[in-house]
Amino acid sequence: MLPTLANAFALMALCVAIHAAGLTAAFRWFGHVARPAPGFWRPTGLLIAIAAWVILVHLIEITAWGLFYTWKECMPDLQSALYFSAVTYTTTGYGDLVLPKEWRLVGGVEALTGILMCGWSAGYFFAVVSRMYQTQSKRSGD
Repeated sequence: MLPTLANAFALMALCVAIHAAGLTAAFRWFGHVARPAPGFWRPTGLLIAIAAWVILVHLIEITAWGLFYTWKECMPDLQSALYFSAVTYTTTGYGDLVLPKEWRLVGGVEALTGILMCGWSAGYFFAVVSRMYQTQSKRSGD
């Protein structure tokens, strides 16, 4: 059980590192390139770009888990492993695919990791929107 948990925690750490790198890149991009302008379309376009970037970061993390499941032969093929990982990471949990008994704890750690990473992303998105409103408020003198 301890080696299984060690694998799960290594994957969790990898996800945190990927997420930190992805959100750091987004912060740098947002700070240097994207000064929100008044209006609807430019800020909305910026939010769409950020959402797409954050989803890409999540997909990279899901892929890391899926590759692990394929490597350890927990799933019949890569497509099944990626599907299982996406359903688990997002805590959708259809239950149509399950890990072998000895690996089921890893699935739980993936779900917890997904919750944390999605919460982190939501916090980042909130920070961006708050900054956009602060910038617009300063421009309008409110």
